[in-house]
Order: sequence, then structure tokens, then C-alpha cells
Amino acid sequence: MKKKNMMVLSTLLALSMGVVGCSKPANTTQTKSTEPTQATATEQQPKDGGKIVYAYESPFQGLLDRGFYEGDDDDRILRFMTDSLLDTGDDLKTYAKIASWKESPDHLTYTFTFKKGVKWHNGDELTVEDWLYAFEVIGHKDYKGSRYSNVKMIEGMDEYNKGTAKTISGVKIIDPYNIEIKLKKPMVNFLDNIWSNPMPKKYYAGISVKDLPNSPKVRQQPIGLGPFKVKKIQPGEFVELERFDDYWQGKPHLDGIIYKIIDGKLANSLLKKGEVDIMAIPRSQVKEIEKNDNLILKEQDELAYSYIGFKLGHWDEKQRKNVMDNPKFADKRLRQAMAYALDRKALAEAFENGKAEPLNSPMPPVSWAKVPADQINAYEYNPEKAKQLLDEAGYKDSNGDGFREDPQGKKFTINYDAMTRDETAEPRAQAVMQFWKEVGLDAKLNGGALKEFNLFYRTVEKDEPSVEVFAGAWSLANDPDPTGLWKTDDLWNFPRWVNPESDKLIEEGISEKAFDENYRKEVYYKWQKLVNEEVPMIIMHARKDITAVNKRLQGVRTNSFTNQIDTHKWWVTN
Repeated sequence: MKKKNMMVLSTLLALSMGVVGCSKPANTTQTKSTEPTQATATEQQPKDGGKIVYAYESPFQGLLDRGFYEGDDDDRILRFMTDSLLDTGDDLKTYAKIASWKESPDHLTYTFTFKKGVKWHNGDELTVEDWLYAFEVIGHKDYKGSRYSNVKMIEGMDEYNKGTAKTISGVKIIDPYNIEIKLKKPMVNFLDNIWSNPMPKKYYAGISVKDLPNSPKVRQQPIGLGPFKVKKIQPGEFVELERFDDYWQGKPHLDGIIYKIIDGKLANSLLKKGEVDIMAIPRSQVKEIEKNDNLILKEQDELAYSYIGFKLGHWDEKQRKNVMDNPKFADKRLRQAMAYALDRKALAEAFENGKAEPLNSPMPPVSWAKVPADQINAYEYNPEKAKQLLDEAGYKDSNGDGFREDPQGKKFTINYDAMTRDETAEPRAQAVMQFWKEVGLDAKLNGGALKEFNLFYRTVEKDEPSVEVFAGAWSLANDPDPTGLWKTDDLWNFPRWVNPESDKLIEEGISEKAFDENYRKEVYYKWQKLVNEEVPMIIMHARKDITAVNKRLQGVRTNSFTNQIDTHKWWVTN
């Protein structure tokens, strides 16, 4: 790290140190050796009873059905109250759970069999009708969510979506526990990608698809198939969940769980007092929190990445596709220059306690499809390279004020959007903008302040005109298929990047040829190289997820995408 950068970042980080007391760079050790303590505790037999508090930093939106939720805030609630038909293992492979399957030799027909006796929280039994109903909701023309990519591979789905067919021809109910699904064409990741979250058809009866996401049965009285059912919701503050005695995998040990929203700045204090039993902690507070002898820290490489995106266009709701029509950041040399201007290693050391590393493709190290580092541009910190690219693109300081004008000689200012999270959010944003200013790019916080989590994503998704450059993050599915986030017809393609070659490669990655994993890997290597060259977003970091667990809470297991595995097995010692 350059000495100048350390001084700049240290100054900015000092703004947050007054809040938490201390926040120093940590070493990059991957795992923490606290398991012997836990091993002793887990020799005890699990006990029934007791409640725990699971904390999260951002207010939840309250879209408590898998078909409609949008963010990590609601996902963590849903993980307690819902179960999917299929399961993802620690190895990121798909396994049978509530449903098992048989596949035809031509990879076009799948027959699924449901376990009998699985119940919704209202007592209704799960049947294949509930899965078909989920397909009908997500495939409906009035559905405004982002899951259509998870059902469009089904034969007849396009016709149903357009309203030219009243039913989905590729779905056939055999009996209440068996269902057949036919695909348009072979799809290597069908089991990873198919929407495997049924909806309670009887419970939602009489509610239109248009009204369903804002209905009381989704917002106030949601039900699921999981180990805990909702007892009370205080919007934006907490969700109280209680044990579901008829859970299909057996009665949970805990009486209940309080999902509580806290100020991230208070994480260390609340964990220390025992007011929070488990949470994914801010990386900036690791050094302080690990001093607490009553906690176990579980560290995993995240199946996720952080990024800074460029708003290149807008979402056309009528055509249901992205349109790349914003000229401000159309020149990739500008985007590349902004990437070179950032010292991502310094940012990780200063604001992530070293629990992150620079990443240069939208596939993190835990993915088998990640392109080798030596095959792509690392965009290592190089302000002189950034200045050179800006000069070549015509961004020059023509009036001597220290900031570059655009190629037409007009004032050029970057609106930057970032989220409020922990105490480092403000100084982190200021540091990013300072790096750009050092190469002559004037940047300011859009609206003069950071945005709350849900407001941030709402403004980004709606393509509000003031949004230009924005810092976000994606948690990923187990399969590396970029569909859902990167194609022309993906709502969550927030940069609104439209690239025919990208679309072509993404399709090739799930084609019949892709049943050859080596072929598929090479396709994804090509795709990552394209993204790396075009820079529709600056891929920032692959990060560590660190979960703090009070030693009284037993049975907690984590992997690269969640700390909520088999929560029906969680129990407390007191």
C-alpha cells in the first residue's frame, strides 16, 4: 500500500473509530481456532426449550414469500420459516430434500416425487399443486418480481406468460405427490436453477397475482414449511418466530427465535451483554468482538462479491428488458480508469479488517468456474494509468480547477450512491471518492448522504435519474450461471448493461454442450474475460463472512452462503 493512501484512509477511518473505539487492520488468517471450546459443549445432549436473538443490521422489507423477496434482509427471516424442495450442500451441489427426482436420458423430462405429510404452518398438507401454483404466479403477466428466469425454461411457459395459453403445457400433475416437468431444451443446471419454492395455493386463494406481494398474507401473516412460524411482526424492528411442532424434519429444540434489527455500530456491545446470540458481524469490528471469551467466531469465504456499478441505461418495463442508452459512462476507458484509480487492497485493509481481497471477476474464489487470476486484468492500483486513460478518452482539466471536464468541455461530476451499514460506511464512501478525486474526477454523494439499505436498492432498481455510480453486493446461487443478474432481460442487471456476446456466452454456459464441465468452464472463463474488459461494474472484493455465536447456542453450522443451516437442530444450554 502506498504511504499516501494509508494516510488518507487512516484519516477517514478515524471518523468511525470514535464510534466503536478501535478498528485496526487484521491479519488474513482464514479460519479461527475456537472449535475445541465448542466441541466440549456439544458433547452434551441437545435440550428442548429456550429462545435466542438473531440480529441483522438493516430493516427488513417484509416481502415474506420466496417468490417476491428481494434482499438479504428478508432472506434471513425466510430461512427460519421456509424450506425449499431441493437443498444446496456445502459443496454447492443440489440434493433432494422435500422432493426427489428422476431424469430422462435426453435431459428434457424430470419427474419429481414429494414426501408425504409435509405441512404448511396453517396445517394444510403440501402437494404438487402448490408447486404448480408457484410456477403460475411467477409466470403470470402481472408478476413484477425477478424470478421469471427460474421458470422460463419450462415448455409452454412463454405462451402462458404472454397470455396465449391458459395453462403451462410442460407441467403435468400425476397425483398429489408426483409431478412431471418438461423443458424446451436440455439445460445443464436445471436442478440448480428451477424455482423450487412452492406457494400455499389454498392459503392465497382469491388474491390476484398483482395484489399478492402486498397482501396481508405475505406481509403480516406469512406461512411456510420451515421449522419456525411467524408469531408477530413489528415492521422494520423485529419478527418473533415460534417453534412449529409439526415440522416435517421433527420438532425444533428451540421454543422460538427473535429476528431483531440492530444498529450495526452496537454489535460488539450487544453481543458482549448477551442481548444478541448470533449475527454476521461487521468485519470492521472483528478485532474487538473476538476479545469476547463468551463468543465463537465462525469464518467462511462468502459466495458473494461487492462491486461499484455504472448506470448505463434503464429497464423498459413494457418490453421487460434493459436498454443501454445512458451516454455518461458509455466510454469503457472512463470505467477502466475509475477501476485503476481505486486501491482496493488498501480499502480492504482499512475498512474490512483485512477480511476481504480484491476480486476481478463476478465469480468469487469459492466458485469452481472462477477464471484463473493470470488470465484477466487485475486492475491493480495505478493512478497514472487511470490518468492516461482519462486523457485518451478526452476527460481533461480545461479550466485549471483540479477536476476534469467531459470530452465536450462541460463540468463532469459523479453522483455516488452507497448504503448506510456499519460505522465504516461513511468513511469508506469518502475514501472511494477521494481516490477518484486524486485522478481529477469530481465525485459527491448523491443527495449528500448515504442511503438506507432498502431505499438504496429501490432507487437503483427504479433507475432514478440521479443514480449514476453505486456500491452494492451480490450473494450468489450455488451454480455459476450468471442468468438473473447479467442478461439483457434480467431486472436485476442493475447497470443495465446490454452486450450480445455476453448473452450468447451465458446461453452457451447452460446449453446441451455444457453437460461437459470442461466446455462449460471455458465458456465461463470467456464470459468473465469479457466482463473484465468492458467493466460494466468494478468488481471490488471477495469477502469473509464472520458469524459471532454465543457459546450458549449450540448446533450452529455455517458455509459459504449462510449461517442458518438446520436451525431446527439449534439449542441452548441455559
